[in-house]
Amino acid sequence: QVQLVESGGGLVQAGGSLRLSCAVSGRPISNYGMGWFRQAPGKEREFVAHIVRSGGTTYFADSVKGRFTISRDNGKNTLYLQMNSLKPEDTAVYYCAARVYGTSWTSTLAYAYWGQGTQVTVSS
Repeated sequence: QVQLVESGGGLVQAGGSLRLSCAVSGRPISNYGMGWFRQAPGKEREFVAHIVRSGGTTYFADSVKGRFTISRDNGKNTLYLQMNSLKPEDTAVYYCAARVYGTSWTSTLAYAYWGQGTQVTVSS
């Protein structure tokens, strides 16, 4: 059983930064492409970023490109999301997920394992 636990969320002012972590247990994180998604109140869960198993390639939603960085430490079985220049519209619950299925990494359907989420709130 793969378990994912996010941490690092909180309240920050617009323009600030946060670093989210996702600790994975049960299986080596190197087995999976990993993603970050977010869900704001009343909205569907949306793709934020993806990193391939080796860490060599990353993908971002247009809304966060240039502000967010995704990285992984396979030795520590941990995924990260560095969020800079935060905006109020970045407010959401952020989830990490492990990709298992062959559908697009931007789709929630590609991911079989999910964390419980961590709240990020950006004040204006």
